[in-house]
Amino acid sequence: MSVTIKNIFDQTVQKFPIKEAIYDVRRNIRYTYIQWNEQVNRLAAALQAEGVQKGDRVSTYLYNNEELATAFFACAKIGAVFNPINFRLMAEELAFILSDAAPKVVLFEGELESTVAAVEKRFPEIAFWYIDENVPRYAEGYRQKMVSTSSKPVDVDIHENDVYAIMYTSGTTGRPKGVIHLHKDMVEQAKILSEAMKYESSDIGLITAPMFHCAELHCSFLPRVQVGATNVVLHQFNPKKVLELFESEGITKLFAAPTMWNMLIQENLNDYKFQSLKLGLYGAAPMAPTLVLACQEKLGIQFIQAYGMTEMGPAITLLLEGDQISKAGSAGQACRDHEIVIARPNDEGPSDPDDALEPGEIGEILVKGPCIMKGYFQRDGETERALYRGWYHSGDIGFLDEDGYLWVKDRVDDMIISGGENVYPREVEDTLYEHQGVLDCAVLGQPDDKWGETVTAFVVAKDPLLTESDLEDWCKNSDTLANYKRPRRYIFCKELPRNASGKIQKFMLRKQLEETVAE
Repeated sequence: MSVTIKNIFDQTVQKFPIKEAIYDVRRNIRYTYIQWNEQVNRLAAALQAEGVQKGDRVSTYLYNNEELATAFFACAKIGAVFNPINFRLMAEELAFILSDAAPKVVLFEGELESTVAAVEKRFPEIAFWYIDENVPRYAEGYRQKMVSTSSKPVDVDIHENDVYAIMYTSGTTGRPKGVIHLHKDMVEQAKILSEAMKYESSDIGLITAPMFHCAELHCSFLPRVQVGATNVVLHQFNPKKVLELFESEGITKLFAAPTMWNMLIQENLNDYKFQSLKLGLYGAAPMAPTLVLACQEKLGIQFIQAYGMTEMGPAITLLLEGDQISKAGSAGQACRDHEIVIARPNDEGPSDPDDALEPGEIGEILVKGPCIMKGYFQRDGETERALYRGWYHSGDIGFLDEDGYLWVKDRVDDMIISGGENVYPREVEDTLYEHQGVLDCAVLGQPDDKWGETVTAFVVAKDPLLTESDLEDWCKNSDTLANYKRPRRYIFCKELPRNASGKIQKFMLRKQLEETVAE
């Protein structure tokens, strides 16, 4: 039987018609599943009336809201290819994706209108639909489209091997690439995460991480719809508002990037009651063991970690509740039906999956499984390299221990070679995070005539009195950090550049470092 995202939604509507499906906090709109289905059908029909056919792209340039969630399933019903765009992108970055993906329709909102206005003239072939009031002259009104169309779209034959979405990578190293996923990829991903998170129809999940990113979309939103749970949608992350919703909506489960969990526990938690919260999911970036322990203690809940990447849907490993202490720092074990190989890095081409290393040996993480991407959109050469011999070559460095747990050391591109020794930034960052005065940090290599590279740390201080001398003493006295791995320079900053998934954009820090060296 062919199982698609359309099937998932239709079956849930049939099974839970009058159960609350979605609550958009900003607009104060609540829909049961049967009411939401009507909205999905209306949008699907409106897109067809605009000329959208199976295989055409439909983009959303939105913060978290009901309209994005509705577009997700409307596209699935008519075979359109869903393309959620990062709302943090600036005009030229947006133009790059619109040019690359070539959507028929783009949904956007008021807070992003000025960015769209800066580029829309370049794309006369695109229909821009504005979801708010006071529609700009170049756009069409989303709400007018919804009320003037039939609630029944023309039926389209959708197969599990049809393209479901093009999702652009987060661009931590430069230009993003469009990752092609099929319906069957995400149906399987939803099943895996639903099992791990023990989602039930009684669950009430909070969406506060960006919905355009696969971590929220595929690991939380879709699995909850699959079981008939409720999704509470917060326009964008605000720690105080999140804590209020824990209490007022009875939130049971939440996905958040490590930096978001860290911000939550910085609040005065005594001001809030959240007995309903049962389980937290984190991922998209490493979480220092000390932060995991602090969150467990202060929030009183268990955690699951997911590690992965857009190309894999994203999750490839899970660190379950019982392993959070005994395997702290690990990314966990491979998800069901996934395989992981640690291959010897190859300077002359892609790593060979047959050249596998022994447990404990560090190499490139290669993975394959049922959620692997079809490839990169319009980038055959890069697809061939990334999927060499059927394995996704992650570009991450790590090792498997004797128990089969994956330990991610860093990105291949981020590894520092100082005096001929390999330094993995993450282990230095973990040591710095253990200092109570450090809120956030990132480590990278700075070119050095004598050593090749030296270790430099960018630090966001929690304590305004924190000094370079304090951190130098901390690292010198560390039992886990060798002397050659110690930062030789500290740069204090107000915040670190992060993409929407929470990953630090080290290419921006490198540029900043180059500018300081040039001075």
